[in-house]
Amino acid sequence: MKKWMKYVKPYSLYFILGPLCMIVEVIGEVLMPLFLAEIINSAIAGTITAESSLIVMAEMIGTALLMMIGGVGGSYFGAKASVNFAADLRSDLFKKVQGYSFANIDKFSTGSLVTRLTNDVTQMQNMINMALRMMLRSPGMLIGGVLMAIKLSPSLSIVMAVTLPLLIAAMAIIIARGMPLFSKRQDKIDKLNSTVQENITNVRVVKSFTREGFETKKFEDANKDLKDAGMSAMKNMILMSPVQSFFMYLTIALVIWFGSQLVITNFDTVGLNSAFGVGELSSFINYVTQILMSLMMVTFMLMFSSRALASAKRISEVLDEEIDITDVYGIDTEAKIERGEIEFRGVTYRYYKHSQEPVLSDINLTIPAGSTVGIIGSTGCGKTTLVSLIPRLYDVDEGDVLIDGKSVKDYSLYNLREGVGMVLQKNVLFSGTIEENLRWGKENASDEEMMAAAENAQADKFVKNFTLGYKTELGQGGVNVSGGQKQRLCIARALLKNPKIIILDDSTSAVDTATEAQIRKAFREELANSTKIIIAQRISSVKDADMIVVMDDGKITGVGTHDALMESNTEYQEIYNSQISGKEGN
Repeated sequence: MKKWMKYVKPYSLYFILGPLCMIVEVIGEVLMPLFLAEIINSAIAGTITAESSLIVMAEMIGTALLMMIGGVGGSYFGAKASVNFAADLRSDLFKKVQGYSFANIDKFSTGSLVTRLTNDVTQMQNMINMALRMMLRSPGMLIGGVLMAIKLSPSLSIVMAVTLPLLIAAMAIIIARGMPLFSKRQDKIDKLNSTVQENITNVRVVKSFTREGFETKKFEDANKDLKDAGMSAMKNMILMSPVQSFFMYLTIALVIWFGSQLVITNFDTVGLNSAFGVGELSSFINYVTQILMSLMMVTFMLMFSSRALASAKRISEVLDEEIDITDVYGIDTEAKIERGEIEFRGVTYRYYKHSQEPVLSDINLTIPAGSTVGIIGSTGCGKTTLVSLIPRLYDVDEGDVLIDGKSVKDYSLYNLREGVGMVLQKNVLFSGTIEENLRWGKENASDEEMMAAAENAQADKFVKNFTLGYKTELGQGGVNVSGGQKQRLCIARALLKNPKIIILDDSTSAVDTATEAQIRKAFREELANSTKIIIAQRISSVKDADMIVVMDDGKITGVGTHDALMESNTEYQEIYNSQISGKEGN
């Protein structure tokens, strides 16, 4: 409750006024049967007049208007409270996910996070809205109806004392069976969202391999699983309505039977002035209906709650996830990367903390400030993981990573990442203009700075060919530019940042060698004082680097210049020979 109260307190007035307004409606519900009993008894006794009828009618209309005001107010304040609650919760969830490290994100699938931020929050919103409208109205109707029924006829109230516990027991069994089914249903929504997200994101690959049929089948399987899980939950809940109706009409039938006997007996005994006449029987039946309706409201509220509790648990998993990379107490908040010297000191890293085999093992490496370093090795040897440790996208398990002689953990995350520019292996652009995407590197960059960065990244020429130039809108993920153009825009974005350390993770693989040479030249000239780390598959991309690092199976097997490695390093020689023979074969 402490966790959720954070989202209740700012809107506590709405949370209070909503149920209070519903109390007005409850009072009206309790009074209406009394007005009806008065009319019926007066009519039977022959004492009814036009004046008395108008008085009762005015009382009923006034009560109905108050009930309407109370009902509208309750709905309004309930909606205000629940919508604001959900908006703040969704905002905090998004901020939490933004703070996740790569290791945290790896624990949740993308589809699951989307479901938790949307569908699960909506379930909680719906539950709160219903609870605020029902949590005082339902008990109020129940208590008011029971008290008035007992006041009218204690003996006839015994009928409810028998049927109501049976109804409550039946509802409890149905709800207890339903709660696990709703949790299972949310998991199936996760799977469906992941399938849709994966397919739409990679639609080009799907079409190029003509896998539409396979993907359609995969979607149909996920959709069927969700349908089956939903049907299992709903089949259980479908029992609720007939069970409630059975007990409601059984109770009403018993009340009519025993109540009519009571009315006849009293009439024969005391005549028309009986303490329990036809009017009282009519009111009693109304109160019984109110009591049963209030129990139905409680049942529906519990049904919504069971779904919301499953969603709340999933939301809590996101909120309670411990972020393993944070600004801890004692960091130097003023420290910034000044030179860009990097040292890996006895670094070991595992993707899973209890994994036996490390991804990186005992890495010792010093990269001088301002140097150009190439990293080369077989696919999956740990190149990307190694450079991801520099801006703390992952944290080491053993050893330390130092920049300018200071552990990366001693920098604030903001200052650390501001000093490091990365062009990732998977080039990512966002919906918006080319200009907006480039200014991710430097928000307040002038047009001249932005165009110079694009020119150095060899992107200026193709951007100017667009009708709107830098104002050209990019589709989601940059779908309306080619792979090579996307790479050059991402490089331009990193150049505009002008960081002390820049990392290119195989980010020129989609450009031709001439363009790549121009980009490398720009790096040497424009980022002469920055440390440049280039991960590449082609030796030509790193051949002229000040230092080349050769990796294999999570270890460094060689460090040196191209010529030195050609003489001393077997892995480097094999890579070089395979690429040279490949060219000769072509």
